[in-house]
Parts: sequence; C-alpha cells; structure tokens
Amino acid sequence: MPASIPCDLSIAEAGAALREGGLTSVALTRAHLDRIAARDGAIGAFVHVAGAEALAAAELADRELAAGRDRGPMHGIPFAVKDIIDVAGWPIRWGSRAQAGRIATETAPAVAALMAAGAVPLGVVGTYEMATVGPDESALGRPPVNPWSRDHITGGSSSGSAAAVAAGLVRIALGTDTGGSVRSPSAYCGVVGLKPTYDAVSRKGVMPLSPSLDCVGPLARCVGDAALAFAALTSGDWQTGGIDGLSLAYGRGWAIDDAAHPALLPLLDDAASVLSLCGARITPVVLPDYAPVESAGSDILLAEGWAAHGATVEANPEAIGDMARASLCGGKLVPPERLAKARASVAPLIEALDAVFAQHAALILPTTLAPAPPFSAFAAGQAVWTAMRTIPFNMTGHPALSVPMGFADGLPLGLQIVGPKGSEATILRIGAAFEAATDHSVLQPPLA
Repeated sequence: MPASIPCDLSIAEAGAALREGGLTSVALTRAHLDRIAARDGAIGAFVHVAGAEALAAAELADRELAAGRDRGPMHGIPFAVKDIIDVAGWPIRWGSRAQAGRIATETAPAVAALMAAGAVPLGVVGTYEMATVGPDESALGRPPVNPWSRDHITGGSSSGSAAAVAAGLVRIALGTDTGGSVRSPSAYCGVVGLKPTYDAVSRKGVMPLSPSLDCVGPLARCVGDAALAFAALTSGDWQTGGIDGLSLAYGRGWAIDDAAHPALLPLLDDAASVLSLCGARITPVVLPDYAPVESAGSDILLAEGWAAHGATVEANPEAIGDMARASLCGGKLVPPERLAKARASVAPLIEALDAVFAQHAALILPTTLAPAPPFSAFAAGQAVWTAMRTIPFNMTGHPALSVPMGFADGLPLGLQIVGPKGSEATILRIGAAFEAATDHSVLQPPLA
C-alpha cells in the first residue's frame, strides 16, 4: 500500500490501513492539508481550511480506534463541506458578499452525521453564489477552475466540491443539488456525484434555494467512496454485487439534441454496451419531451428562489453578484398561473418515470450533453445555458448518480443512472459495475 500518498487511497483502502496500524488519521489528514497547500492555489476550491480543528478531530479518531471504538468505514476519513451547509463556528457565506461576515451557529445534520461516523471535516469549498449560477467574478471569491483544464469551468453550483475531489484534495465533499448541482459539476470534472432520493438526507442547516427541489449529496473520487459516505449520511449500509440479469432502461432520446457534443451519443452507446457486457439487459425507452419538463422545473426553481431570497436582493442588491441577482430576480417574473402549471406537471412526470421503473431497475442517460464550457463563454458577465439532463429528477424526487463516462475534447462527460425512490443501493451497484469495467474513474486530471 503506497504510504507515501495516503490521500490517494480509497476510503476502503485508507480504512483498512487505519485499522491495521499502517496509517493514522492524523497522518491522513496532514497529507490532505499538505496537498491543499500545494495544489489549491491553482484550483481555488477551498474558501476556508480548518487545519487545527481537522487535526484535533483526527487525533480523536485515532484515540477511539486505538481504544477499540470503531464508528464505521468513514472513521478517520477527511471530507469537505459546500459553502451553503452550516458547520458551527465556521464562515459559511453562501459565496456571497451579502453574507461576508456570516459565521454558522449550528452544524447541519448532514455534517453532524458524517462527524458522528468519525469523519474529519477539513474545511469549506466554494459554491456559485447562493447556489445559483456562475462562474461570476463579481461574487465573493474567485470561481474554481476545472482540474482537467484551467480554461474551463467546473459547473455549478457545487463547483468547489467537484474541483476539490477531482484535484485529489479530498476524497469526499458534500454538495447540494437543486437542478443538477451535484451531478453536472461531477460530470464536468470527471468524478462521481449522487443526488439522493428527496429528503433522504436532511436539508436542515442548508441554505434553501428551491425547497421542493433541494437535495444534499456526496461528490466522490469513486463509486465506493460515494456509497460509504451516503451510508454514513443515512445510517444505512452499502452492499456490493454484480448486475447480471438487471433490466436497465436506456433514455437515448434525451441525448439527441442540437446542443449535444458529437462524441456524446457514441460514448453513451458504448456505456450501454459495457453495462450489457456486465450482464444487464438494456432496453430503449421513450421518455416525455424534455423541453417542457426543463421549462417547468426552471419556473419552480426560479419562483422558489425568489421566495427564499427576494427580500435579501431587494434590501441590498449591490451586495449580490450580477449573475446571482439576475437569476434570483428571474423568479419574480414567474406569474402565479405559470408556477401552478409547472407544479401540476410534476405528478404526470412522476407517473411516467414510475412506469419505467415498474419494468426496469434503473434508467441510464447522459448527465450533460457536452463537456464543461470555457470561462471565455462567460466573459460578458452573463450566465450561459448549459445543456443538462438533471432537473427532472429533482422535480420527481428520484435518486440519480453521475459517473465518469469518457472524454470529449479532452474533458470529461458523465453517465447518469436514475432509479426508483429509495434505490440508491441499486444505482450505486450499477455505477460500481460500470466503473470496474472501464478506466474512466482512475484517470487523473493534469492539475492533479
């Protein structure tokens, strides 16, 4: 086991070393802190590093293991927290100058669950302002760069979470997902991102953006890491296994779009073939037309965003960055009748997807239609629409996993695996099978 690079060990590998005595949590935590110091200047993922607190937590983890108290697979493992999830005593500022002096007074249950499992909180990673849109130079702090190319964005809003994991600064980072904010940056940065079933992970202590869509989930270096973090977040269990005989629906139609990169469909077809070779049965299915679904989801997100933060925008507009202010103000323009129509469209969408899941264990489709766009596309200071296939599952509450699928123009693309509510174990098992059958997840970006 390569003791010289402990922060490159998977959680399972690090856990084995911690229990065998070949590694301590203090040494593991120091390795992460050293790597952050060495690499993050080029990445910009962390906005607060709690080195002394992390080492104190690591010392406690070591003492407990030495005394025979084992809290589980996450015991002694460092993790990072998105800048909208509260940790008591830490500056959780939502990526906004409007919250520049904010210090959290309580710890969000999601963070507390990982800490109760013995995990070591390292610090705070950046977000697009108020979990809206970006990258925006007028917000608080500079946006992180994509470790695969510093000329390209990470995606948002869990921008720092994805960048930190992709750059090898941490194996696990908590993110949030309202319209794809765990999955799209995971796809853009070539890491694993899990949006759990709605409310499977507590949203308490997390800045609300669109409460009917918001979810908390892990971004991780590999599927096994994500699974162990999710198990700790929910007091659940993670069982490995094959996918032989599993029936998977293939939503290929949602990849056929003018915005799709030419490499997308071949990669998606290859992914379906890989899963078939792993023993799954692949069946093409027809999904509802995407455009009206995305439009309805956008109306819900914008309207609820304005309801949550409109008063802040009106009271202090100059403190909000240009992109976040424009995005939030967009919710003010959604008339009540259009919002009602958008909300009414959710039930038929749930019905359509549940009909798919009545016949199949999961649905596979792309996470995004193209790799990460360059920063230059945002030079005018305006948000740029990026084609994703994520928000429908925020609307319906189904769990969705993004795993690395391959590359286009040297940048990662993601395969999205969606399942029935409560089926995280199944979609993680499918993701693990795909990961094991390919080399996408073991490839490292240049900035790592």
